[in-house]
Amino acid sequence: MIWPFKPRFRKQIARIEITGAIASATRKRVLEALETVEEKKFPALLLRIDSPGGTVGDSQEIYSALKRLREKVKIIASFGNISASGGVYIGMGAEHIMANPGTITGSIGVILRGNNLERLLQKIGVSFKVIKSGPYKDILAFDRELTEPEQNILQELIDTSYQQFVQTVAEARNLAIDTVKSFADGRIFTGQQALELGIVDRLGTEEDARRWAAELVGLDPEKTPVFTLEERKPLLSRLLPGMTRQVSSGLASGIDWLEFEMSTSGLPLWLYRP
Repeated sequence: MIWPFKPRFRKQIARIEITGAIASATRKRVLEALETVEEKKFPALLLRIDSPGGTVGDSQEIYSALKRLREKVKIIASFGNISASGGVYIGMGAEHIMANPGTITGSIGVILRGNNLERLLQKIGVSFKVIKSGPYKDILAFDRELTEPEQNILQELIDTSYQQFVQTVAEARNLAIDTVKSFADGRIFTGQQALELGIVDRLGTEEDARRWAAELVGLDPEKTPVFTLEERKPLLSRLLPGMTRQVSSGLASGIDWLEFEMSTSGLPLWLYRP
């Protein structure tokens, strides 16, 4: 696709914001935005991350797309209030990372959580008959405990995902594997601590990150504007922004998390859980 006024975009910094739990909707939106950044030939991208993490596959796909784009575009990540677990993984796709001193980050690790409702189901007299092709097809079923072989299978899965995470951080930040493992035990830390550990490059605000991005591509940090790539809103939201905001403000957060919990049940997550 040929975009008009390409020179205009070459004098601006693209901005993509990643907020909330990372799942398939986030991945789709961000990948589309990254394609636009490349097509419009922005010289730099400011990636604002304010996320506790999310699903492994979606985080990996965003990271991979950022890494490819980095060959053509300077990418600066700005860690906001919280950029942990999958948020950190995505940040590894940026060439440089800036965080606030008090940013909550880290939580480098993998978690897989299932729900066991066996005792509750027994109390209300509900049971299930399961026909399966193999002994592990209903692994993490909510009506029974895990068996020891199932625990071993899932632990191996988690360990493999964890090694992928550690390897990515080590390569992106030019750190030794053992060094990353020394703090990649699920703990969280501040932006100040992240700087000392080598996870981020500088401390500062999103505005500081914008100025840094402009300097890296030879643009005036005082005058260079930011072009934020946002998801296209539904027609009703654009026609009645005030009404839809009032209706959704009290429900959106809870609904989003409920949908995330239900859609990721049984999936390994790179997620910080306070």
